[in-house]
Amino acid sequence: MDAVRVALLREALAGTEWLQATRRFAGALRTSVEAHGGGLLLVGTAEYEPWHLAAHLDDEAAWSGLPELSPTLVRHRVPPGAPAHLSVGLGRLEAARRGETLLVVAEGRPGEGLLERVHDARRGGATVLALDGCPPAPGPRSDLHSLAHDALTVPGAAELDLDTVQHLVSAAAGENGRPAPPGRRFRDRLSRLADQLTGAGLPPANRW
Repeated sequence: MDAVRVALLREALAGTEWLQATRRFAGALRTSVEAHGGGLLLVGTAEYEPWHLAAHLDDEAAWSGLPELSPTLVRHRVPPGAPAHLSVGLGRLEAARRGETLLVVAEGRPGEGLLERVHDARRGGATVLALDGCPPAPGPRSDLHSLAHDALTVPGAAELDLDTVQHLVSAAAGENGRPAPPGRRFRDRLSRLADQLTGAGLPPANRW
């Protein structure tokens, strides 16, 4: 989702709770990575890998001048031959330490194995944030929230789905970062946006 579509979405959501909710959560994410500077870990569930959020955060990190927003994607399964930046397994969560931020994205129930590793990360001193969709019945979601320092849930009956909320969060996190570094002028961003609009179907970032 490009900047124009995000702007149109925000206009459509004017007067709802979502603009404030996503900006608040994005502010918590930005504050954590800025204040601690230890890096951002991003993990999904065994069934849901947040590729697009990883790509958009990486993009926003470059444009906002806040490199700490660029995440390390932690994967449940690493296929043979995957490049180094896509070869980080769940063991990385056990090694998380103070100063690092862990963002957990769960479309449904996170599973006990993931919860155990999130607990390890929090016990090691990492700041844990959770972004999830509400499962159909009570379950491990509440356990995830008990481990998180901050959380945002997309209810099943919400106007938006989890993917759309991720776009709003990543855009808000980047907009509130430090000023863009020298050379990244507004016209450069417009040019890049034009490339995106004429290149539908292309991945958001080459490294993902």
